Amino acid sequence: MYPSRFRETEGLNRRLGRPLRLLLLGRGRTDPALLATIGERLTARDETGAALAAALRNPDPADPDKVTMKQFRRALADGIDAVPEAPRPLREFFAAVDPVPDWVDFGLVDEGGRVVRRFGRNSADVMLQLALIGSYRFDGPPNLLVMTGGLTGGSALRRIAETQQWATAVTGPGAMRRDGEGFRLTVHVRVMHALVNHQVERGGEWDTARWGLPVNRSDLASTLGLFNAVQLLGVRLLGVRVTRAESRALMHLWRYVGHLMGVDEDWLCDTELEQHRLNYHLLLAQSYGGTAGPPLAGALVDAQRALHFEHFAGLRRRYARARLLSMLRYFLGREGMRDLRLPAARPWAVPPLVAANVVRYQVLGRSAAGRAYLLRRGDRFVQRHLRRYFGADAPDVGALRVGAGTGRRPGESGAVHKGS
Repeated sequence: MYPSRFRETEGLNRRLGRPLRLLLLGRGRTDPALLATIGERLTARDETGAALAAALRNPDPADPDKVTMKQFRRALADGIDAVPEAPRPLREFFAAVDPVPDWVDFGLVDEGGRVVRRFGRNSADVMLQLALIGSYRFDGPPNLLVMTGGLTGGSALRRIAETQQWATAVTGPGAMRRDGEGFRLTVHVRVMHALVNHQVERGGEWDTARWGLPVNRSDLASTLGLFNAVQLLGVRLLGVRVTRAESRALMHLWRYVGHLMGVDEDWLCDTELEQHRLNYHLLLAQSYGGTAGPPLAGALVDAQRALHFEHFAGLRRRYARARLLSMLRYFLGREGMRDLRLPAARPWAVPPLVAANVVRYQVLGRSAAGRAYLLRRGDRFVQRHLRRYFGADAPDVGALRVGAGTGRRPGESGAVHKGS
């Protein structure tokens, strides 16, 4: 029994997926077994994370399997051996995330981070416009954000900033080592997902027969595909040159991030081509439309009016909103804008950006000195970008909260679950 949204609009999705089929170079034939697995995993959770979430929410302090947030934070910061008589669910969780798989090459992971940082503003544009807002055209995950209040009202700016902070943290030098910020925040987000799923799944409001589990393994794999292959595709559409070596490094970085996030090992892809094939099948499994996407997209567009600028703030906020709508028109087309009920716009912001990127990446990026310049430029942009979203607040991912609740805003969800 699959959720009713499974393959609900497959004919339309095949049309939307034509560019992916072209990229697959004749390998875009539909695999019925893979589609069936996607359907099954819509009702499957991250069981390792779920066991820890249940132990964190356990109200019985005398239960030997009860885990406190203090114990989790200590294990995350200093290792499981730093927790005296660590409860079994905590030991089992860190037994899953601490060992480094044999295939991980940390030199390649760090290079993948440098690739993303060299993309600079292009990466931020693609992740917000094509990956994030673009995903709101599909039913399921956006409903979770509406239910938890994750991207509505005044929270939109903070929530997207938290996601950007996490995505930035994983790209730093040594960030994905055991003591790195990227590792810490990735494990933090995995537990956040598990807590959200635990609370919403038991809250009585979520329609599992319609959408599958709130945070399920198929949607989690879809999210990973947005950060690796979709990012690479998107920056190319903006005129950025990406070499095979750069593609391999970025894919390797996100493969390890996906492992830590709990993505199924058979869906951790080495190459863009593998990921595009998986993404195509994940697209076919989606249901286009739904009521949750348009208000979420509108909230992110309107959040541009609250960005933090030191000078000419009003003018620059209006420009940021107009630029975002222009870029969305380029990535989503007239139909996508209409379906998300976004104001009509023309893609005026794209030609000058592509022209600048041709010079930066097709010319300067071919030399070591040029790549070093792009890296410095990208790092400066990231810091400015985070300040514009966070303002005077300290950049960080949302706090983990384990108290009982009604299903509203569990875990202060700034989660990077698809569409968040």
